[in-house]
Amino acid sequence: MKATKKEKIDLYTLMYRIRAFEEQSFISFNKGLTHGVLHLYVGEEAIAAGCIYDLRRDDYIASTHRGHGHVIAKGADLNRMSAEILGKKSGYCRGWGGTMHIADMEIGILGANGVVGGGVPMAVGAAFGIKYKGNDQVVLSFFGDAALNTGAFHEAANLAAAWKVPVVFICENNLYGISVSIKKACALDRLADRSTGYGIPGVCVDGNDVLAVREAANEAVARARKGEGPSFIECQTYRWMGHFTADDGKYRPDEEVRYWKEERDPIKNFANKLLDKKTVLQEDLEVIHNEVKEEVEKAFKFAVESEFDDPLDMMKGVYYEPAPN
Repeated sequence: MKATKKEKIDLYTLMYRIRAFEEQSFISFNKGLTHGVLHLYVGEEAIAAGCIYDLRRDDYIASTHRGHGHVIAKGADLNRMSAEILGKKSGYCRGWGGTMHIADMEIGILGANGVVGGGVPMAVGAAFGIKYKGNDQVVLSFFGDAALNTGAFHEAANLAAAWKVPVVFICENNLYGISVSIKKACALDRLADRSTGYGIPGVCVDGNDVLAVREAANEAVARARKGEGPSFIECQTYRWMGHFTADDGKYRPDEEVRYWKEERDPIKNFANKLLDKKTVLQEDLEVIHNEVKEEVEKAFKFAVESEFDDPLDMMKGVYYEPAPN
């Protein structure tokens, strides 16, 4: 599938929007505006952009604790996202859910998830519902390399294959589960090989090449829409920062981090390809950068200026309140 000029520019803009949002999120954290910690997606932008760009509005995604990129790619409102992260009433969950619980059912975002592997059974359940109703939507289930070793993934993948539900499993292999190298936690060189045990076709792609990711995702989505069941995509990538904002990542060799930042940056490398092919000029990229930065800065300004919810309302939606007589 050859990408058009517009599609390439759209994909670049989407990746840049995700990074700009994450960088601004980190700034807000360092200013003390964000309570708790953030799991940032910097360095992995090509996966969310490539996998989600061609989805329909009524398709679904199930995200992870590192989910900002996924929900932005699916069309989440940046104002409501930033407000939720800052704990404000105008956020997606009125500020009570925070960074790991952003959901928007109207555009198919089943929710980010603070439990490792927790979104996988949810995705399979949603896919079963689609098949049961006879619809042609698909569900994309995102998870990290560490989630591949959870019982939740095993049970969900097994049922998904047995029932041939329309789900695509997307493993974002960023090489570390918190501070543990995947080489110490799994004997496989290609995590995609594990899908064979479930009877699910699996492929391994360069997760920092947005066009390669898009091609693999579109093939898997088309297969699911035709009723041919689940697929598995391993996207090999790297998170630039620590596991979360309070983690300095010192367990990783400096030369490894430097290599991925300098040589494997998905945004810089894609920009160079666009420039080399004369798809865009440098001034075109600058326009994109300025527009996206302004968009993100306005979103966080909106969040800062928004109000906190009333603490007395914090239990609303948690406990059932019978209607008055």
